Amino acid sequence: MFPEIHWKQLALPPRNFSWRIRSNSLHWASYNRDELCADYVFLLATSMTDLSSLRGLVPQLSRVPTIVYFHENQFAYPNNKQQKEDRKPTNIEPLLVPIYAALCADKIVFNTTFNKSTFINGARNLFNILPDKFPPSIIEKLESAVVVPVPIEIPQTQVMTPITSELLEVVWNHRWEYDKGPELLLAIIELVIKQNLPIRFHVVGENFRQQPPAFDQIKSLLSEYTHSLAIEAGAYGFIREEREYYDLLARCDVILSTAMHDFQGLALQEACLADCTPLAPNDLAYPEYLPTDFLYDNELTTVDTAQLIVQRLKHLLALKKDGSALPKADLTRFTTEGLRTAYSELFSFG
Repeated sequence: MFPEIHWKQLALPPRNFSWRIRSNSLHWASYNRDELCADYVFLLATSMTDLSSLRGLVPQLSRVPTIVYFHENQFAYPNNKQQKEDRKPTNIEPLLVPIYAALCADKIVFNTTFNKSTFINGARNLFNILPDKFPPSIIEKLESAVVVPVPIEIPQTQVMTPITSELLEVVWNHRWEYDKGPELLLAIIELVIKQNLPIRFHVVGENFRQQPPAFDQIKSLLSEYTHSLAIEAGAYGFIREEREYYDLLARCDVILSTAMHDFQGLALQEACLADCTPLAPNDLAYPEYLPTDFLYDNELTTVDTAQLIVQRLKHLLALKKDGSALPKADLTRFTTEGLRTAYSELFSFG
């Protein structure tokens, strides 16, 4: 991506979040000082980088033009029980560190308007409950941020030839955590089985040691259902091989999102670029780039939302049986080429 730029990347393992977000500056200043003191044209940091502390620990960085990129924000995460404890007002470190980073940056960038607006609203609400008052200029600087999405690339080497199937092939390709809505996915699958619909589900994505119990139920139900239909089971679990993953997207008809949180929806956008028809909630970042025909009402109960989604799947199944083309969403503007001009301007410090 952008091969004309020679990148030097520093990253830390994605674990121990509360510790990582506050200590990354100390780690890099201690172990990567020589690399950080090299001659750079600009510094691109994610919003979880403790940039204000890092610049203090490595003063040479204060002379390097800096971009802070927000691909997520802690204000907009739906809370499970543990995260509610981590994000009580008494533990505001994960909320303040990105604000500090933004305020000491030369440019602030968000991947979507949804991400930007929820971050600014969250910062404003946080300031209202803190004991000290802060000047309006802080919010004004945050509001000056621009929106430039994360580019999506499907490798050009991939030869993606859809496989003819009488079934409606549905892929759910998200992180296996509670905020991606596995309970809703389970309810959808239960309805599909109850109505004996010729739909094959492919449930793939990054999974972890601990995962919502709904996935065990989903695995069991899909195994029994594909056996009853006498069809090959859909893909299930994490796909390590890139070629295998993109081949799967190529042979699917529908990309389904049941997310309760998504700051851009990269997995869905990848599938759309592989010619899948999207079906996503009318919420989060999705309405920014998907026409309403591809969105469903997610303000209903889980059962009612599942029924609504199954109705949409039945409509797409009927189109496929009739030999009609399924509707598509054009997301080519999210490719590297589609965003090249925006990134060229972002990386320019005249």
